[in-house]
Amino acid sequence: MKQKRLWMLLILALIMSLVLAACGGGDEPAVQEPAAEEPAAEEPAAEEPAVEEPIAEEPATTEEGGYQIPTVEEGKYNVAFVYVGPHDDGGWTQAHDVGRQYVQDNVDNVHTAFVELVAEGADAEQVIRSLARKGFDVIFTTSFGYMDASEIVADEFPDVDIIHLTGFKANEANFGNLMGAMEDMKYLAGMLAGSRAKMDGNPKLGYIATFPIPEELRLGNAFSLGVQQTCPECTVDVRWILTWHDPILEKEAASSLFDGGAQVVMTGADTPAPAEAAPDGKWGITYDYSGNCVVDACLTSMYWNWGVVYARIVEESRDGTWVGGWEYFDADAGAMGLYGFMEGETMQPGVADLPAEDLALVRETLDKMLAGEFTRFDVFKGPIMDNQGNEILADAVSLEQADLDGFAQFGSPCTTCMYWWNENITAELPALD
Repeated sequence: MKQKRLWMLLILALIMSLVLAACGGGDEPAVQEPAAEEPAAEEPAAEEPAVEEPIAEEPATTEEGGYQIPTVEEGKYNVAFVYVGPHDDGGWTQAHDVGRQYVQDNVDNVHTAFVELVAEGADAEQVIRSLARKGFDVIFTTSFGYMDASEIVADEFPDVDIIHLTGFKANEANFGNLMGAMEDMKYLAGMLAGSRAKMDGNPKLGYIATFPIPEELRLGNAFSLGVQQTCPECTVDVRWILTWHDPILEKEAASSLFDGGAQVVMTGADTPAPAEAAPDGKWGITYDYSGNCVVDACLTSMYWNWGVVYARIVEESRDGTWVGGWEYFDADAGAMGLYGFMEGETMQPGVADLPAEDLALVRETLDKMLAGEFTRFDVFKGPIMDNQGNEILADAVSLEQADLDGFAQFGSPCTTCMYWWNENITAELPALD
């Protein structure tokens, strides 16, 4: 309005000067009057920043140490996720991001954000601390190597709830440990792999392992125990890749196992490499994400549904009822699945033609798992022998939780522990640093 009024005055002055000039009564000062008003005419330009200022917004992220740290939303309960891989990796991290989206869509008045590709160690500590300083109420740290960093930051920020996945530490206050018994699904996948290898007349299988930690030996052993159920004569070889997410290394490891004679290869890493690298007539089993079993060479995928667990924890945190302890859920929590066997899913071609009795065994065991009648302690129930001829568990004896989680070499209070390979695994145990 101010600008319009000034221009009207200028136009009126110009008209008056023309009229005066036409009447012979205009002198030079009258003609120059508009020029005298020019500073006022430019005043709106000086005012423009004030007009723009109300629509300026705080950046959605700020850069700290090379990472884009998201900001909180005022008036909402703010939840952050720290990812070791890209959010769309087709595996572990994408499953977590689907869980984050579930929280965003199903929990009222919540804001979620994530930081991806965060290196384990010092970088993780920096990122977690930055998120806590920003004001996030809950932080999920989703890789084994984030454990110590999560513990340190939790001690510094007692009002922030930090939930770490796949490790074994907690402080029984604001720092908790969370994991699910994916060994349940790996056990079932082993049944399918053994059945397929036996049907194809090739008793060799393979396993791509990431790091020499209890989780990886636990899952490899669970797979191998499942293989024994349908193919007692089958053996399992192992390739270590020392990374969670490297599409090139994962494909190279899969190809190495296939070239070494494996009929079916299962992975503990993030990408669908085993199925993508499988030669004609051979098979891969993918991991973590329900959407990665997309080629015919994929037998199945063992996948996570993190959203239902994440949503519950966020609600408990906001209510003040969550306490950081050791939560380890089984298949009856509804947070994991076996692709092709869950409601609404269709079996993959390499599974659909397996012997009826093997498929019946898989379905029966899965139904018991979903009903809470078959747990991780049934997967690891004796008799179990290792590949050195030692008895790990006597008949009807089960491992305890500390055994599933720990290596004595890492300071775990476990008794039997997890530093052993099942008797049908042909690889040597990994060296522990």
